[in-house]
Amino acid sequence: MMKRFNFNAATKAMLGAGLLSLLLAGCGGSDGKDGEDGKPGVVGVNIDTTPTLKASFTNATIDAGKVTVDFTLENANGVAVLGLNKTHDIRFGIAQLTHVTEATDDPAKPADRGYQWQAYINAKKEPGTAPSGVDNLNPSAQFQANVEAAAKCDTCLVDHGDGNYSYTYQANIANVTEPLAITYSAEATQRATLELELPQLAANAHFDWQPSTGKTEGIQTRNVVSITACYTCHQPESLALHGGRRVDIENCASCHTATSGDPESGNSIEFTYMIHAIHKGGERHTFDETGAEVPAPYKIVGYGGKVIDYGKVGFPLKPAADCTACHVEGAGAPANADLFKADLSNQACIGCHTEKPSAHHSSSDCVACHNATEPYNGTGSAAKRHGDVLKAYTETKAMGIKFTNVGVNDTGKITFDVQVVDKDGNAIDKAFVNQSSRVVVAWDSDKDYPSYADASYSNRRIALSEGTYNEANKTYSLTGTKFSLPADANGKTFELWSTLEVCFNNGGYGVADVAMTDCSADSVSKVAVKQAPYHFVWKDTGVDNTAKAATRRDIIDATKCQGCHNQEIHHYDNGVNCQTCHTSDKTLKSDANYPGGKIPTSFAWKAHEREGHYLKYAGVQSGTVLKTDCATCHTVDKANVITGITLGRQPNRTWRYGDINNNGADIWVSSDAGACLSCHQKYLSDATKSHIETNGGILNGSSAADVQTRASESCATCHTPAQLSKVHGN
Repeated sequence: MMKRFNFNAATKAMLGAGLLSLLLAGCGGSDGKDGEDGKPGVVGVNIDTTPTLKASFTNATIDAGKVTVDFTLENANGVAVLGLNKTHDIRFGIAQLTHVTEATDDPAKPADRGYQWQAYINAKKEPGTAPSGVDNLNPSAQFQANVEAAAKCDTCLVDHGDGNYSYTYQANIANVTEPLAITYSAEATQRATLELELPQLAANAHFDWQPSTGKTEGIQTRNVVSITACYTCHQPESLALHGGRRVDIENCASCHTATSGDPESGNSIEFTYMIHAIHKGGERHTFDETGAEVPAPYKIVGYGGKVIDYGKVGFPLKPAADCTACHVEGAGAPANADLFKADLSNQACIGCHTEKPSAHHSSSDCVACHNATEPYNGTGSAAKRHGDVLKAYTETKAMGIKFTNVGVNDTGKITFDVQVVDKDGNAIDKAFVNQSSRVVVAWDSDKDYPSYADASYSNRRIALSEGTYNEANKTYSLTGTKFSLPADANGKTFELWSTLEVCFNNGGYGVADVAMTDCSADSVSKVAVKQAPYHFVWKDTGVDNTAKAATRRDIIDATKCQGCHNQEIHHYDNGVNCQTCHTSDKTLKSDANYPGGKIPTSFAWKAHEREGHYLKYAGVQSGTVLKTDCATCHTVDKANVITGITLGRQPNRTWRYGDINNNGADIWVSSDAGACLSCHQKYLSDATKSHIETNGGILNGSSAADVQTRASESCATCHTPAQLSKVHGN
């Protein structure tokens, strides 16, 4: 029988330790070295979830015509973006900056056309079915620059695992013969482009270098306009084109080359030509064989056969001759910002003016005549001809308007004297001043100007021809005979706003100079003198020289308006003072295209609702101007926070609208609700109407007095400027 031994815990521990010692002693070897530390893990974010993305090229090489580029992906915080592969929608382009010359009648003197981008990757496009009922289309086969997709190559895209990537192009740029023959030169500047579109965002990048030296600085460039100049009128997101994947102007310029065209329209889509043609808008014209002027709007046929008619661009820059609106020079400007002065290319000229800008033009070689060195007799360079158009506007900026002797006559009507003065303060003779131009009188300019019922704007306008003229001191004396001063005028801030115009001769063939001209001459230009309104406080029978005029809070930034429209917006083009006439209660206007058949004529409605300010759904339907970006027009502070929108500021203000359900009959709306309706009237749901009325708004007033009696708006309690900006997507 086997005996059992019982061991306590201490004994068991001793036996175990001894046995382990015997086993280790039996091994007879060393315990070995410690293992090496592992490599640090990569810090990064996944490409499929990153909310921000920046792509940057770091290097490019060419070996036997094969281009390889290195690039990085980072988020806004500089953290590596990981996981890019060929299944993502990433594409690459490649172009060469080529010196272009053009044959002339003298073989020994070819015309220098400067440096132009030429893409290596191109395709020949045959026109599809031409849209019916559309004029000025000339379908023809066209070449179009293109890019290559990484998805078509299994090995081209290499992920280095740390946010660094490499890509080897599928195209061999040393052997490009079809559909266009492109001769590669290692001495010429090359541009690689990248476009990456993800479901949540897009990123572009470009890289310029000279292969023969590897240099990226001190090489030939063609960077003419900065995208920030485009953002003067266009919101950044509105210029995310080709489905949102292309956002950088450098990528645009190297793809929209001189050999590229639109097959369905037959029109060039070369970048210089296309941009100038688009922005000439409805004013672009040509001449037929009889010498008659005919419209020539720029058109292209886009995706799905959609005709895009840029003749519907309603407010191109006026005067359109101001090239510096886009071609901005000075600190921070692109390297070739002054290229527009070089008299090298005809593309910009033809883009704006067409190949036959007047009945007597027979050549499309514009710079052969219009150049600074050897201009054709009587023409002058493009700089001179554009300068001729602008000179009147430049001179009227230096002029001024002088108001004096403000008072009342025996019948209680306002009277005042006015002079138009030159840059030295000398009064300008009557012959040079448009006698039909006017001065507009207003009060409560620090609030919302006179109500239309008290004094309509048409009655508050006084033409020079309605007054008397003193030949000796060149002074006009005007009287406001068509309206009465308010009974409580004392202490109110008044405004005298000039829309007075000076006449100039037009520039053109054979015109040596543009200067002030007698207004009775044929074909003169009438240009408004630029002068801020004169504000003063009324006391008894005239100006209270001891009181300071109250100022209206800034709502819009007039420089932004003129950044798009320049000096001519619609009429009365002395700055932007539209609200002095277009008050919130101004009468309605018939418009069969609007629900109810009547539209408001207030300044807010005109600015918010006009089709030119919302091109996603109106006008050309290009989507390149989006009015929901409030900061486009309204004032902002240094942090770009909108300051020009404040609800509750003027509770007694009322708005006149047309009832869209009752043939446009007048309805009166409360202050804050009326501001909202200037965009949203035809989109209001029953729930929104209920919300407005529950919070004290009036949408169905029978008169201004009715609204002022019943309104008790509390909108400002919740709808702060910051909240309104957020709601509108800012």
